[in-house]
Amino acid sequence: MFSCFRNLRVTRSVISSSYGGTKADCFPLRTPQPSALCRTPHRTCSGSRFNVPPSAEFVARVSGIPTMAKLPYQETADGLDAAFIGVPIDTGTSNRPGARFGPRQIRVESAMLRAYNSGTRAAPYESLMVADIGDINVNLYDLKDTCKRIREAYRQILATGCIPLTMGGDHTIAYPILQAVAEKHGPVGLVHVDAHADTSDVILGERIGHGTPFRRCVEEGLLDCKRVVQIGLRGPGYSPDSYSWSREQVRQQESQHLNSVSEKQPSLCIPCRVSVWFKRRSAGSNL
Repeated sequence: MFSCFRNLRVTRSVISSSYGGTKADCFPLRTPQPSALCRTPHRTCSGSRFNVPPSAEFVARVSGIPTMAKLPYQETADGLDAAFIGVPIDTGTSNRPGARFGPRQIRVESAMLRAYNSGTRAAPYESLMVADIGDINVNLYDLKDTCKRIREAYRQILATGCIPLTMGGDHTIAYPILQAVAEKHGPVGLVHVDAHADTSDVILGERIGHGTPFRRCVEEGLLDCKRVVQIGLRGPGYSPDSYSWSREQVRQQESQHLNSVSEKQPSLCIPCRVSVWFKRRSAGSNL
């Protein structure tokens, strides 16, 4: 640092001598300025018509209101292609609470995100209008009422054509969210990455909780089971075969598919089943 400062002083002296003027006559040394697109430390400091998060090169990560990725905040999803929304509940959990603080902590950590992917050249904020629309006002004393509030809030978001990007919250939230999504789009596909299938029927006498959402979704026809994938299922269960209900759904889908093919092309129907097995790591591994 000292060497750099000394070199700057020498350079300034040389410039002053070369032009034969005083220090006031020479060009002053100025701190490099940010580009024309980011000269003011605002969350919307971009010349783009989209909301582009400010670069930490010019705006300190620890400053400002901690919205998701330091994006602008707005109260509704109007005019947005996608919106981050928090669902801060953990009243559907059976053991470890704390997920109610998830949306807040995700926002804090998201200050480390950057706007571009140098490897893929992806620049999502240059093609989509995105903002943080805050949290759903959940009822921490009534889980069923909370589900109703979530469902109503997502109906309003989806009505604008906006894609909700959800931050939870325990897994119970998947049920009311998918109710609203299926109501607008019909049965949807699902990629679920989890250690548990969340397809239990009743837990402690209750049918709604963090271990039951996808069972409820299948029962209500919210999911297109031909396009449902669960990845990472592992660990012990409450019965010799905790996945018997899930396997039955697979068999039903296979049967329906084969019957459909047989009706269309009976001479070409070749029953076939492909199973993919994942080698389980040693006990205690989180992978």
